[in-house]
Amino acid sequence: MKKLVLCVVILFVTVSVFANPINLGNFPVGKWLDPNYNVIWEFSSNNIRILSTSGAVLYDFSDKSIQDFGVFMDGMQPGISFTCPEAGRSYRFIKPLANSDLIMEIDRSGLPKYTVSMKMQ
Repeated sequence: MKKLVLCVVILFVTVSVFANPINLGNFPVGKWLDPNYNVIWEFSSNNIRILSTSGAVLYDFSDKSIQDFGVFMDGMQPGISFTCPEAGRSYRFIKPLANSDLIMEIDRSGLPKYTVSMKMQ
């Protein structure tokens, strides 16, 4: 009986560690096109997805383990950052106030940092 209770407690702790919800706070929701990879980054109030231009889901962060998620202000510009171990990348998004673009920076292990300005769709 003690082993069963211990297993249940470990299961709840594991689920709570890996199922971190995404809360964008004041970060704007919407869709932005990455012109280099021809994919759309979709930000909703509780999830981030990568879509093909035809709308097919290519990557969904809702079932991934998100670490170090944070909403921040870069001067007056809102931003979010997080790490996704399954993707092997750290992401940083900044929303400039001067236009509807979104700046994305990706740190990739062993590769140069990827930076792109994405246009709102």
